[in-house]
Amino acid sequence: MKEGIAYSKLGLCAREGESVITRLMADKLSHPEMLSLAAGFTDNLVLPEDLVLKASVRLGESGHKTHLQYGMNRGHPELRKWIVELLRSYPGEGHLDLNPEQVIVTNGSQQGLYILVQMLCDPGDIVLVESPSYFVFLELLKGLGVRAVSMPCDDSGRIDIEGTEALLESLRDNGELDAVRMVYLMGAFANPSTLCLDEPTKTGLARLLRSLQRPVPVVEDMAYRELYFEQPFPARSILALEEWGDHPVIYAGTFTKPFATGLKIGFMVSRDTECLDTVAKIKGHQDFGSANYTQSIIASLIPTREYKEHLIRVRAHYRDKRNVLEEGLVRHGLREAGWKWEQPQGGLLLWARGPAGTDTRMGSPFHRLCVEKEIMYVPGDLCFAEEKPWNCVRLSFGALERSLIPEAARRFCEAALDAGP
Repeated sequence: MKEGIAYSKLGLCAREGESVITRLMADKLSHPEMLSLAAGFTDNLVLPEDLVLKASVRLGESGHKTHLQYGMNRGHPELRKWIVELLRSYPGEGHLDLNPEQVIVTNGSQQGLYILVQMLCDPGDIVLVESPSYFVFLELLKGLGVRAVSMPCDDSGRIDIEGTEALLESLRDNGELDAVRMVYLMGAFANPSTLCLDEPTKTGLARLLRSLQRPVPVVEDMAYRELYFEQPFPARSILALEEWGDHPVIYAGTFTKPFATGLKIGFMVSRDTECLDTVAKIKGHQDFGSANYTQSIIASLIPTREYKEHLIRVRAHYRDKRNVLEEGLVRHGLREAGWKWEQPQGGLLLWARGPAGTDTRMGSPFHRLCVEKEIMYVPGDLCFAEEKPWNCVRLSFGALERSLIPEAARRFCEAALDAGP
């Protein structure tokens, strides 16, 4: 009998881990009548088609064609310059001692995260994450054979510093501390919890990690930082906090969520020259540079009044959609049925926890009931490294049309009440 392909360890890990996003998309495509509170997409209604068109025309009238040529592996020089200015524009961060050479532009933030894990971890190594954490990142780790371990958090998902210190001691006692290769944080309006990391938590983590015998790189994912509803979260990024000193810190940002997902432009910023140089080399093997045209469009828009006005519009738009979803969930009795959530102050998501005994996993009676009622959600167990608890859901108000959100809320609540705990 003919033998099959001999896969590497990474190849085997990828083969064994089915993509949850692929499955959710397949479910939606096979049931076009479904109302989806699962998709973490942005809303077509506020995609900046007019701004992109104007920027394209301006580029065409510039007399140069370099925007249609290959670009630099590290990214468009003007865009990297404006990214530095963007970070300096946040409250308390005007002093940031950064330069464009400390920025790398990526194909969305996902490429940067993948390269970092690939660069820092071997199969079997450990990445510390929040509880809950971004389920696509957890899936990425699984696909690379890397183990995610949750830092202790309270019921709302806020990191417990003393508990994390005890975790590190436990890993030391078990001989696993050297396997910890990276820490992944979501600093602002986290996916899925929508919580933000305050400065005491960030400085507490700095104290813990700097006490270790070797530096463990920390990634602060700020994908939703621009999507606040009232005011930007006041905590400074870890790049701006003196307590982190020369510790290897990587700031991950993106223009996909606040501007246009289809342009697929993210970025990473770090003062660790060796780290960024290595990322650039790996990226060079993959694509030798993200799309120069889309970078040129964003670079031409960031410093303009139009870009700032766009952000004001989308913040108001998503705040309104959050209100519509919450009103629907409350109106149809979800709180009375024992479900709890904190009102999101930014982002595209609502994270809800059902009563004890609720099981929202894929294939559970609750999940099957939702499918019957033609409503989709993201099961919360996907967002935990340990794949439990099972009573949480991630509901997105980003992509679904505003007019359909009340009906989606009604269907979800009906399923929740019918299923019970």
